[in-house]
Amino acid sequence: MGKKIGVALLVLLTSAGVSAADLKIGFVNVAKLLEKAPQAEKAKKDLEREFAPRDKKLVAEQKELKQMEEKLNKDAAVMSDSEKQRLDKEIISRKREAKRLQDEFRDDFNLSRNEKLSQLQKEIFEAIQSLAKEDSYDLLLTDGVVYASEAIDVTGKVEKKLEQSFKR
Repeated sequence: MGKKIGVALLVLLTSAGVSAADLKIGFVNVAKLLEKAPQAEKAKKDLEREFAPRDKKLVAEQKELKQMEEKLNKDAAVMSDSEKQRLDKEIISRKREAKRLQDEFRDDFNLSRNEKLSQLQKEIFEAIQSLAKEDSYDLLLTDGVVYASEAIDVTGKVEKKLEQSFKR
């Protein structure tokens, strides 16, 4: 990855006839933006609000199943065979249903999270492009950078752009 960036810089320098001193280069820490952007916080709260009721139901069902199993283990000696079989079948059936609901929950949550993440990444990319054009950057780097000095780190500027767009 480092060789590709070096080659890209070399090609840019030689093909444009630009000296290194004339280049305006910046770095953006996308991971930091994904964590700190107000859009990220909103997405997280939206997911919690959307999925909290289902999560609570799943937790309550697990608790009920555990109580049923404890009752079966504790009272098995005094229960008739038919009662034990009925309770055992009910536990198995409810476990299957709980697993199905848990799988659906996980799939729905992942789908929703991925949609929100994709939207956030799009907004970050647009903010980076906007900053690059407004501030006349020749090159803005993101992932795969081993080192970037604070002098060229424009993550804070991109974060401000995201905050401004969020307030609209």
